[in-house]
Amino acid sequence: MTGKILVTGASGHLGARILHHLLESHGVAAAGLVAGSRDPAKLGELAGKGVETRRIDFDDPASLTDGFSGIDLLLIVSTDALDAQGTRLRQQLAAVEAARQAGVGRIFYTSMPGADDSLITFAPDHLGTEQAIKASGLAYTIFRNGWYMENLFMALPAALAHGQWYSSAGQGRLAHIARDDIARAIAGGLASPPAENITYTLTGDTARTTDEIAALVRAATGKPLEVVHVDDAHLAKGMEAAGVPAPYIPTFVSFDANTREGKIAMVTDDARTLSGATLTSLADFLKANTAALAG
Repeated sequence: MTGKILVTGASGHLGARILHHLLESHGVAAAGLVAGSRDPAKLGELAGKGVETRRIDFDDPASLTDGFSGIDLLLIVSTDALDAQGTRLRQQLAAVEAARQAGVGRIFYTSMPGADDSLITFAPDHLGTEQAIKASGLAYTIFRNGWYMENLFMALPAALAHGQWYSSAGQGRLAHIARDDIARAIAGGLASPPAENITYTLTGDTARTTDEIAALVRAATGKPLEVVHVDDAHLAKGMEAAGVPAPYIPTFVSFDANTREGKIAMVTDDARTLSGATLTSLADFLKANTAALAG
């Protein structure tokens, strides 16, 4: 690899860890890396290591055109705009077009498992971006990132506090993976890109039901936790009663529905192969994060 690698969203949790692993785990020289962010002032630690920083704002086309100049390998970390106005897709399509105009050598993108067959409300954003990348004529690598273990922090602290975990996922299975393991795998794909166009699905080693995850949580924390199986409508009503903002409820419910229907049950070796490392087990992750689970 001789050209420069640019990682967008470099001040975020995933982007920062990807750059860390490019430097520390895969031995990429800092001079070959570019960290992009809407606010480069947040990239001081990376700049201190010799990584070039650039302003990359998905709502500012000029920053994309200028920012992607001279880049060989471009990783677009999907944005966090999840409103119902199509903001995320618009932002990402702008980035793909700017990459095409800049003539980057290969475009990489962080998508989601089964983007073409998913019940999750924001799956169309990912599918539309994948389609645009494939139509751009650029060489591409798509990382379909599995569900982070860290996502469990959204539900488990409250569930442990009450001893009950309400779920409409039924007996559907999900192979959670630690965010850092995804970051290491993506860094591996950037450090040694394939010659062909390819899509990877990055998952943990084992797919589990909510009941099986709850058993691991009980073992890690020593606290009681019962899974209460409900349908989607009752789950939505419970979220409303708990004060979850109304615009987010359909998305949260769609996570469980997607799991229940078996659309995210896949298990692959892609993350382990790309990272060259053993993946974090869910049991070990839960034991290491008992304080966070306690809320």
